[in-house]
Amino acid sequence: MKVILGISGGVDSSVAAILLKEAGHDVEGMFMQNWEEDDRNGPCTADTDRKDAVAVCGRLGIPFHARNFASEYWDGVFAYFLAEYAAGRTPNPDVLCNREIKFKTFLEHAQALGAEKIATGHYARVDFHEGRYRLLRAVDAAKDQSYFLHALGQNQLAATLFPVGEIEKPVVREMARAAELPTHAKKDSTGICFIGERDFRSFLAQYLPARPGQMLSPEGEVIGEHQGVMYYTLGQRNGLGIGGRRDMSGHAWYVVGKDVEKNILYVAQGGENAWLHSTRLHATDAHWIAGQPPGMSFRCTAKTRYRQADQACTVTVHGNTLDIVFDDAQRAVTPGQSVVLYDGQECLGGGVIAATDAPYGGLTAP
Repeated sequence: MKVILGISGGVDSSVAAILLKEAGHDVEGMFMQNWEEDDRNGPCTADTDRKDAVAVCGRLGIPFHARNFASEYWDGVFAYFLAEYAAGRTPNPDVLCNREIKFKTFLEHAQALGAEKIATGHYARVDFHEGRYRLLRAVDAAKDQSYFLHALGQNQLAATLFPVGEIEKPVVREMARAAELPTHAKKDSTGICFIGERDFRSFLAQYLPARPGQMLSPEGEVIGEHQGVMYYTLGQRNGLGIGGRRDMSGHAWYVVGKDVEKNILYVAQGGENAWLHSTRLHATDAHWIAGQPPGMSFRCTAKTRYRQADQACTVTVHGNTLDIVFDDAQRAVTPGQSVVLYDGQECLGGGVIAATDAPYGGLTAP
């Protein structure tokens, strides 16, 4: 069938092209530019990535297309990103980018070119089981990206292939090297394109100006001054600018809470302090890959951040919100991030963390 591959200029999508061709598909590549570069946004590597994508398509003899989705990205992802930070939360733009850009805008453009399916270089798997599509973890557990794909639904999964989800990363590298692809030794991209290698706080300050305020201990003692609560995230240790204090222990300081309205940043000493821990969370914008939850109350495992080990929990569904109780206390569960639910290898869906029962988490006692 005709498959249009989202080719990023990285090694994973490059090898996805090889696998699709080996499977006998009629393959074409499409490069997505999601950010407009200018003098202040230079670290984004879109130009280099596009050249690498063109080179891979040329090497493999597949047609190349390019589309600029920067406007859609700004409206559907970046505006939300800024609004969340301004509200004191820590959003995950990769989840939104997948839902709004790669599996919506890109899918529409690919279908307009006659694609029967789209494909990407994500490490995940899709199967069809008992009348519905399932999102499964990748074979390579260390590279699995189902966490970032949990907001997809039946229509997107029905139209999507994840070729590299069936193999491990060292095999991907070796396949790219054997095919003499220019991306075979290219480093994996990390972080968010529009921030690049520069300091995150400096980037955010271009859109959300500094608003200095007090940095307090949980006991109310003034510890220092922050530059704006939106620049910090729960559990953060670096960049606090707190020097040694004669009347305190020598343990490092961590962000344990934020009061946006009063412009106060709360900090405490020790990476395992009680102020960072919670056992319950409330999530909004619940999404189910199957179209509905497996029950109104059920047991499963969850991740509150990428690469976290699975955590056993009980989920209670209330319309489009979730109440989740973990078997064990969780560290630095962060509002704005995603909580993603699993049943073994299957990703069930998830939601956006709104509050926890940590001391500054905003969730009242049951």
